[in-house]
Formats: sequence, structure tokens, C-alpha cells
Amino acid sequence: MYQFKMEVAMAIVAWACTAVGQNLPLARSHDPGHHSRGNYDMTDLQAKLSSSAKIYYPNTTEFEAASARWSLLDEPTVNVVVVPGTENDVAETVQFANQRDLPFLASTGAHGSLTSLGKMTQGIEIYMTQLNTVTVSGDGKTATIGGGAMAKAVVDELWNAGKQAVTGTCECVSILGPGLGGGHGWLQGHHGLVADQFVSMNVVLANGALTTINAKSDLWWAMKGAGHNFGIVTSLTTKVFDIQYSNWAIETITFSGDKVGAVYQAANDYLLKNGTQPVGLINWSYWLNNPGADPNNPVIIFYIIQEGVTTVDSAYTRPFHDIGPLSIQPASGTYTDLASWTGIANNQPPCQKAALANPRFPIYLQSYNVDAQTKAYNVFANAVRGTSALNNSIFMFEGYSMEGVQAIPSDSSAFAFRSENILAAPLINYLPAGSTLDSQVANLGNKLRDILRDGTGMDDFRAYVNYAYGDESLQELYGCESWRQDRLKALKAKYDPTGKFSFYAPIA
Repeated sequence: MYQFKMEVAMAIVAWACTAVGQNLPLARSHDPGHHSRGNYDMTDLQAKLSSSAKIYYPNTTEFEAASARWSLLDEPTVNVVVVPGTENDVAETVQFANQRDLPFLASTGAHGSLTSLGKMTQGIEIYMTQLNTVTVSGDGKTATIGGGAMAKAVVDELWNAGKQAVTGTCECVSILGPGLGGGHGWLQGHHGLVADQFVSMNVVLANGALTTINAKSDLWWAMKGAGHNFGIVTSLTTKVFDIQYSNWAIETITFSGDKVGAVYQAANDYLLKNGTQPVGLINWSYWLNNPGADPNNPVIIFYIIQEGVTTVDSAYTRPFHDIGPLSIQPASGTYTDLASWTGIANNQPPCQKAALANPRFPIYLQSYNVDAQTKAYNVFANAVRGTSALNNSIFMFEGYSMEGVQAIPSDSSAFAFRSENILAAPLINYLPAGSTLDSQVANLGNKLRDILRDGTGMDDFRAYVNYAYGDESLQELYGCESWRQDRLKALKAKYDPTGKFSFYAPIA
């Protein structure tokens, strides 16, 4: 049995990831008089910031590290980076930017890859990494988390206290990054999405006001699914839970591409079961090149993950064994091992930045259409095999339990897509080489998404905003119901009438 080179295979499996936060030292070349010009003279702002805040200027190591993006396709242009030391520093920075009519963009790990981000052609980055505290309440029912806290830190802090929360799956994803767009995670089958756990939050609004909101605010609904459009969350109080299961198990089953139909038929029959996948069961899969396994075509890596056991139940794994995989790799451990098992831990390649373009083209599905899966695999394989410039690309399928998500009323939040069971997305990874290649990639990504959409029998499709490419309509990102669109637009007009938050999947 061969050993997969997962360091290579997973190098671009960063679809939900946000880069590891860094507490960077003050730039040695910090010199406002030399670097600041015109509206970017930061002297007045610096006088109002806390002693722990930092300002980084271009041509310094600290600026380059803080402003680096995971995807270089249509990345925003940053002229200066402000690193808040307190929540009020965020408010002061937004007020400063407004006074000088400067764009601003909050960032924790900079893994958002929407092309709309490129519309920021100048401005201030507000780098949230220092706002990273995690404090469990006295009654153990909630935790207050800084707006820049990363999932690994949150998971570990809560685990040490005997608690868990719904977070994103990557260790290097922040809580708020995915949460403001809904937020899928390992524990959603029990409790719902990341956003469903919100209790209250401190948020800096477009006018620079720092305010606390909860379910009594009309803005609360919008922050849970479309929050990127309405404010910068500086801290969050969220529900936490006692650890129910410490034991988890996974089986990684790898197939050659000719098994694509059989694999996804088995997934429908034995895992999804018409949308009734058990709460403690998760299926994920990737299509990617691995010449050590198959020198000619992408392989299918299929994960079956189960909680509360040391070995995944054979009722779930045996049908896949019977298909004839290339390899079977079981593992057991705890909840804290899930990220490393799936190649998305802090020290693994997806949590790094490699100066590549990484657009994604997401679509939600109810089930796997076997014919569409086969057709999509063939198109994908033809585009990425061999020496193709796209040969590090990956096609991702995430099949979480949806019981906890669907138990929450659909009208309770701006996240609109609670009835879907699978999140699929090609991630086209390549070295930037000009607009011609960018256009070819966009055509490929949308063609693959269209194949899957055709398999649903629907005229339109539904996309996860946190994975969006940037050409999706508001209906495709936030739901097609007219009442949803009207409510979002009314709240946008009330809280951000001049479009200060207009770079990440903006509401017109």
C-alpha cells in the first residue's frame, strides 16, 4: 500500500481556512512622517489608539506579512495596516477612515477569495489578530471571544475547560470569518451553524460607532449570514457546550477516478439516506492529483468521520470497501485530532500562503447526482491532469449532518440555505499568469458548477457566501425569496447607506 504525500495533496485544501494569526512586533521602519502622505498621514489616528495598537507601513516586513492574501486573484490594495489593541481602536480607525473618505477592510487571516475584494483599490486594512481572547462564563454556558480569535485557540481553550463550541473545521479559520456567513462545522449536526450560537456581539458600524447588539436588535438577523455587509465584530458571546464525546474516528478511503459513480451512489445510499445522515456522522471527499496513486488521473479521497467511537461503524464503511479502493487508512483519537486527520491543522499547508490564485465556485446540493458527478469528474480530470497549469486544483464535497441546522427556523437568520445536505466547490489553484488564464479558470469553475446544477434539475443554484467566487447574484448568495432580499436591502440602507462595507459579497 502506498503512502500518500498529503503535504502536497492538501497544500491547496484551504477552502474554509483563514491564515494563522500572528502577533507581529512594531515595524522597525515605523516612521509616519516618512511613509504617510495626504489622507494617509496617520499621526492623528495614532494619538487616539491604545498603547498596544500598531500601525504598519509599506516596504516593511510587518506590513507585507499582515497584508498578504491567500488568493492573489483580484486581491484588495492596502496602503497601511492598523492592528487594533482594543475594541475601541477599531472604532477609532473606522472614524478616522470616514473623516478622510478612505476605504477600509477588516481582516483576520485574509483567506476570502471573492473577486469583489479587488474593488478596494486603496485603503486601510484593520488587522484583527490582537483581539484574540477566549473567556468562558461563570455558568459555563457561554464564552466571550475576541473578533480576531482563531479556531485552534478557541477549540483548545474550551477543550481544556471541558467545553466545545461550533467552529469552522480548519484550525486556522477564525470564528467570525465563517460565522458571519453562516458557518459550517463538525458539531453542526447537534447544535446548528456557527451563527446559530451567537448570543451577543460588540460591533463597529459603518459610522464608526461601537455598539452591543443581540436578538433585540433588527440588525441581529442580518449579522447571522450576511454580517460582512454590516459591521466589524470586535467581540462575540457565543453558546458553548459540555463535551459529549471525546472519542472520534475516521476512515480515509482512496479510489481511482473510474469508481466515481459507485462511490457517490454508496454515499447516497449508506450515508446521506435522503437527508437523514446521522448526527454523529460526516462525509467529505476531494478529487485531486496524486501521481503516486494514479499517474494519469485525479484520485477520489473519501473521508467517513464518526463521533463517539474508536472505529467507524462497518455499516458505513463496508459498502465503500466493496467498491475496491486503492487504500484504506483508519485512525482514532479525539475531537482535537480532526483537523490534522483532514490536513487542515495550523502547521499544515492549507494554513499557509503561497502566492497563488485560489478561486472557488460553490454550490449546495441535496444529494449526489451520480451522472453529474461522473460528468464533472471527467471535465475536471481533463483540465487538471498532467502538466496542466491547474494541476494542483481540487474539487471538494462536504457532507455534514444537517439535523441541528434544519431544526432552526429558516427565517431566523440571513443564512438562507438550511435544506441542503452537501456543499460542493471546485477550488482552482494556479500561479497567476495574466487575465487570459484567469478567464479560462472562471470558465472552468462555472462549467463544473453548472454541471452539478444541471444534476439538481433546478434552473438556479445556491452558493455558500464564504466560498463565493464573486459573480454570484444576491439571490444565489442570500436566498431568492423576495422578503429576504427586501429585508437585507432595507437594513443595508439603514446601517450602511454609503456602502462602507462593500468589498465582500456586497448587498447592492
